[in-house]
Amino acid sequence: MDIEGLARHCVDRGYRLHRDLGPGLLESVYESLLFEGLRRDGFGVSRQQPVAVRHDGIVIENGFRYDLLVEDKLLIEIKSTERHAAVHAKQVITYLRLMDLRIGLLMNFGMGTFKEGCQRLANNYAEGRK
Repeated sequence: MDIEGLARHCVDRGYRLHRDLGPGLLESVYESLLFEGLRRDGFGVSRQQPVAVRHDGIVIENGFRYDLLVEDKLLIEIKSTERHAAVHAKQVITYLRLMDLRIGLLMNFGMGTFKEGCQRLANNYAEGRK
């Protein structure tokens, strides 16, 4: 499946999760359910894996942990807050850049509707690339 189809599938899965459970649960609950749902759909998904950060010859092996990585190409960051914070989108863009990924989804399950809480973010993305 191409990255756009994969993103659409993940957004649909997130939408159904928000529709069925609503806002107000901890991030870890949404993350666990999204992880298991995507695995059940047949996708390769990893969760909470450490990523090394390198700068100026220094390596921090456990620089950060991402929430979900689908098929080794789509990053999903989960939040459960009542409103967007600009730092959340910046966090996803930085993760994409450091992981050399093109597309990420920021899914905030704390918003009133999933449409309000879901953002697609790109890192120098061009159609037809990785």
